[in-house]
Amino acid sequence: MTLAVNLVRILGIDPGLRVTGFGVIEMHGKQLRYVASGCIKSNDKHSLPERIATLFAGISEVVATYQPTQAVVEKVFVNVNPQSTLLLGQARGAALSALVHAGLPVAEYTALQVKQAVVGQGKAAKEQVQHMVVKLLGLAGAPTADAADALACAICHAHGGQGLGAMATAGYRVRGGRLLA
Repeated sequence: MTLAVNLVRILGIDPGLRVTGFGVIEMHGKQLRYVASGCIKSNDKHSLPERIATLFAGISEVVATYQPTQAVVEKVFVNVNPQSTLLLGQARGAALSALVHAGLPVAEYTALQVKQAVVGQGKAAKEQVQHMVVKLLGLAGAPTADAADALACAICHAHGGQGLGAMATAGYRVRGGRLLA
């Protein structure tokens, strides 16, 4: 399949050790089009290295199948439970490794930046993110929460990282869940 010169295909990743969401969109100028989404699941009964290998292999398969030109991964937030934060960081590392191994340029956004770009409010609930993903991509139904978060990451990158909304976030402050100049 030959992609048009002005076509950008973005793979969004919402990392998690048990469930990693992925979402693929295409951007033609200012138009966004849904391509695919889903989840990569690792088995809780397997060892940590086996679970990391499952995530790496799953993301590598998604890259091979949908051939994105860019990727975006949600940044890890500090959790109340340090062990959960560490495990999430390891899942995120597997995702980043798979994407870099595939030769993709990778952008990173915080959950606050993603929600701000997609919903317009950094403290939006998961249901609001799902609703806006459905509206922005013209979907018939809502994807799972993890897949919707991954699609939201891709939309955020399309809006900010590619210049649709020119939402460069470097140098911005955050107040009340909003990015401020």
